[in-house]
Amino acid sequence: MNQSTFKISGMNCGHCVGQVTKVLSSLDGVRVDQVKLGEATIGYEPQQITPAEIQEAINEAGYQAQLTGRAI
Repeated sequence: MNQSTFKISGMNCGHCVGQVTKVLSSLDGVRVDQVKLGEATIGYEPQQITPAEIQEAINEAGYQAQLTGRAI
Protein backbone atom coordinates (compact mmCIF):
# COMPACT_ATOMS: atom_id res chain seq x y z
CA MET A 1 0.00 0.00 0.00
CA ASN A 2 1.30 3.44 -0.96
CA GLN A 3 0.68 6.59 1.05
CA SER A 4 -0.15 10.08 -0.26
CA THR A 5 -0.95 13.46 1.23
CA PHE A 6 -3.32 15.88 -0.46
CA LYS A 7 -3.61 19.59 0.24
CA ILE A 8 -7.32 20.42 0.12
CA SER A 9 -8.72 23.92 -0.17
CA GLY A 10 -12.33 24.81 0.51
CA MET A 11 -12.48 22.97 3.84
CA ASN A 12 -13.40 25.30 6.70
CA CYS A 13 -15.27 23.27 9.33
CA GLY A 14 -15.79 19.86 10.87
CA HIS A 15 -18.57 19.11 8.39
CA CYS A 16 -16.10 19.56 5.53
CA VAL A 17 -13.69 17.16 7.22
CA GLY A 18 -16.54 14.66 7.52
CA GLN A 19 -17.52 15.05 3.88
CA VAL A 20 -13.97 14.51 2.61
CA THR A 21 -13.57 11.52 4.94
CA LYS A 22 -16.82 10.06 3.60
CA VAL A 23 -15.73 10.52 -0.02
CA LEU A 24 -12.34 8.94 0.58
CA SER A 25 -13.80 6.05 2.58
CA SER A 26 -16.16 5.22 -0.26
CA LEU A 27 -13.30 4.65 -2.74
CA ASP A 28 -12.16 1.06 -3.34
CA GLY A 29 -8.52 0.56 -2.47
CA VAL A 30 -8.28 3.62 -0.20
CA ARG A 31 -7.50 3.65 3.52
CA VAL A 32 -8.09 6.97 5.27
CA ASP A 33 -5.24 7.70 7.68
CA GLN A 34 -6.08 11.29 8.64
CA VAL A 35 -8.29 14.11 7.42
CA LYS A 36 -7.97 17.56 8.95
CA LEU A 37 -8.74 21.06 7.76
CA GLY A 38 -6.80 21.58 4.56
CA GLU A 39 -5.19 18.15 4.32
CA ALA A 40 -5.82 14.43 3.94
CA THR A 41 -3.34 11.58 4.30
CA ILE A 42 -4.41 8.28 2.83
CA GLY A 43 -3.10 4.87 1.94
CA TYR A 44 -4.05 3.41 -1.41
CA GLU A 45 -3.56 0.26 -3.46
CA PRO A 46 -2.04 1.37 -6.80
CA GLN A 47 -3.52 -1.69 -8.53
CA GLN A 48 -7.02 -0.43 -7.67
CA ILE A 49 -6.86 3.36 -7.79
CA THR A 50 -4.49 6.18 -8.76
CA PRO A 51 -3.77 9.46 -6.95
CA ALA A 52 -5.37 11.28 -9.91
CA GLU A 53 -8.62 9.34 -9.38
CA ILE A 54 -8.55 10.15 -5.67
CA GLN A 55 -7.96 13.82 -6.44
CA GLU A 56 -10.85 13.80 -8.92
CA ALA A 57 -13.22 12.32 -6.31
CA ILE A 58 -12.31 15.06 -3.82
CA ASN A 59 -12.75 17.74 -6.50
CA GLU A 60 -16.14 16.33 -7.49
CA ALA A 61 -17.23 16.68 -3.84
CA GLY A 62 -16.69 20.44 -4.14
CA TYR A 63 -13.16 20.84 -2.80
CA GLN A 64 -9.87 21.47 -4.57
CA ALA A 65 -7.26 18.78 -3.95
CA GLN A 66 -3.58 18.82 -4.86
CA LEU A 67 -1.18 15.95 -4.30
CA THR A 68 1.61 17.23 -2.04
CA GLY A 69 3.52 14.17 -0.96
CA ARG A 70 3.84 10.47 -1.57
CA ALA A 71 5.66 7.76 0.31
CA ILE A 72 5.86 4.09 -0.52
